[in-house]
This record gives sequence, structure tokens and C-alpha cells, in this order.
Amino acid sequence: MAAKWAQKTVVIPAQHRGCHLITPKILREIEGDLSGFKCGLAHLFLQHTSASLTINENYDSDVQADTETFLNRIVPEGRSAPWKHTLEGPDDMPAHIKSSMFGCALTIPITDGHLNMGTWQGIWLCEHRDNASSRKIVITLNGV
Repeated sequence: MAAKWAQKTVVIPAQHRGCHLITPKILREIEGDLSGFKCGLAHLFLQHTSASLTINENYDSDVQADTETFLNRIVPEGRSAPWKHTLEGPDDMPAHIKSSMFGCALTIPITDGHLNMGTWQGIWLCEHRDNASSRKIVITLNGV
């Protein structure tokens, strides 16, 4: 079997601040290509520095809310925050820090045309800005 590649950029509409389960949207966008892979890897790359990607709980939305609460407690915002980078607003530098904490890329195994994640795992887009724009995720599939 020869290795093959597929790539698509998925646009996630602007989201309010917080963690959002985007697995269904990602799967809808790539299902045609994904079904052609028996074994491989899906690489997701977020083209932004004030949001992040992570894999976490896909069932109880309290996990998403609690994660946002945690991030807001450990990364200070507002006038008392020590950040020098404030040109794009008081939530921008905290957003950059949160983005670096979770990261902008995920790699997920592909098995028999499906993303091989655990039962309770889902793909999250974590939006760290108060007034964000849409976000782009480049998804690259590689395998046989």
C-alpha cells in the first residue's frame, strides 16, 4: 500500500471565551478523506496565538467550564496584571500565555477510517479572547 496525504483547512466560527467541543464539526469536515485511511495520523494545527487546541472530556460540559475557571485563576488579567504587551487589549497577553500552555497542535491516530480517540475524549477549541474572530485549523491526514 502506498502512503497518501490529504489536507484541509477548517474554519471554526467565532466563539465566546471558553472551551468548546468541536469534534463533530471537525469530523463533518474531514469524513470524506478520513474514511479512505486504514491506518495513519491526523495532525491538527491551529493558526492562531490567542486560542488553543486540546483533547479532554466530551460528555460533561462542566469540565469545559471548570477548565476556563482554572485558566482564568492562574493567568491574571486586568490593570493589576504584570504584562507589558497590552496593545491589543487587556485579554491579549493572557490569551497568548494560555495558548502556549495548551498548545496549537494535536496528533490523533487514524484506525479504519476513524479518529482513534477514547470513549470520553473530544477535541476542544479553547478561545482565550473576549471578542475573537473565526479560527482556522489546518488538518493534515497521512497514512495508508
